[in-house]
Amino acid sequence: MKHTLLPLLIIVLWISGTCQAQPVQTTVTEDFKPSSTNQPGKEYPMVNSEGRVRASISAPEAHRVQLDISAVKYDLTKDENGVWTGDSAPQDEGFHYYQLWIDGASVPDPGSIYFYGAMRWGSGIEIPAHDQDIYDLKNVPHGQIREILFPSESTNTSRRAFVYTPPGYEKNLDRRYPVLYLQHGWGENEYGWPNQGKTNLIMDNLIASGKTEPFIIVMTYGMTNEVKIGGLRNFDINPFQTVLINELIPFIDDNFRTLSDQPNRAMAGLSMGGFETRLITLKNLDIFSHIGLFSGGSISPEDVLSTPGFKEKVKLVFVSYGSREIENRRSGGRGPFGGDPKENTDAIIKEGVNAYFYVSPNTAHEWQSWRRSLYEFAQLLFKQS
Repeated sequence: MKHTLLPLLIIVLWISGTCQAQPVQTTVTEDFKPSSTNQPGKEYPMVNSEGRVRASISAPEAHRVQLDISAVKYDLTKDENGVWTGDSAPQDEGFHYYQLWIDGASVPDPGSIYFYGAMRWGSGIEIPAHDQDIYDLKNVPHGQIREILFPSESTNTSRRAFVYTPPGYEKNLDRRYPVLYLQHGWGENEYGWPNQGKTNLIMDNLIASGKTEPFIIVMTYGMTNEVKIGGLRNFDINPFQTVLINELIPFIDDNFRTLSDQPNRAMAGLSMGGFETRLITLKNLDIFSHIGLFSGGSISPEDVLSTPGFKEKVKLVFVSYGSREIENRRSGGRGPFGGDPKENTDAIIKEGVNAYFYVSPNTAHEWQSWRRSLYEFAQLLFKQS
């Protein structure tokens, strides 16, 4: 347990960071537009072409209001009507969690729709990306995301999962599909990939363009207990491994038209979900043949050599990070744990493993890195050798 706890703690430190009030540059491009993640009819928050976020809230009795985004707090200014407004510095492309601080209390922004992250339902905002075409809603055939409940004897309850079935699943009843089990990160849950990750749109667009073969994706909660902040010392992979291997996979194979053999089953995850993926797949290579680690460690040459049958059973290892994560490690800050991920990936390629290393440009430990990772990973999955 001591060996598994340290990477988890590093992941948490990576995600958290220290919030500080920061001044904003005085020159701001005034082309703000309401965010695509606003509640219907809400003007704020707004985003401009620089990627700045402008927040606004009515709080006449408040003494201090701040916008808290990307682990930095920005002071808002109060007008004569008691409305507080202010801007952030430019943000990375893609999705970000954020919140407002009103006289020391953190609250969701009433203008935003809510997402589950940082262990609570709170605000989120979308910064337009140059490559958002990969998850744009297009006039193409669409699959479905189904919410299911599956029985879990080990946890004495019914547990939830979301299942993406590709376009045409309901029409061609003779066809069976490979399956990817896709895990969220720490402080998130099974809603992460369907909502923040835009999994269905990424897959619909890939399938429509002929860049990947259709497959099923299963997304479930990666914990078996409610771990509170500071409580990761209680984390143990074995209970979730039991849920996944003994309960969820059999349920999916019984209730969906799957190809239920090892060559047609993959597991991947982001951050802690990548850490879980590594632990579970290395112990269950008779079940999984494709491994994806998104900002969640890497597979080392020692893993390959110490895991019986690795070279014969594993069809793909995919490792990815945001470029800012890599840069942070090289500059002496927090970064990928478990050794240099590119060096590890290059080394296992020399050992004869089919492995890929991907870097998301100009992003950090955040959803745009993982959307891009899924986009790249999906194109490599379940290729006929």
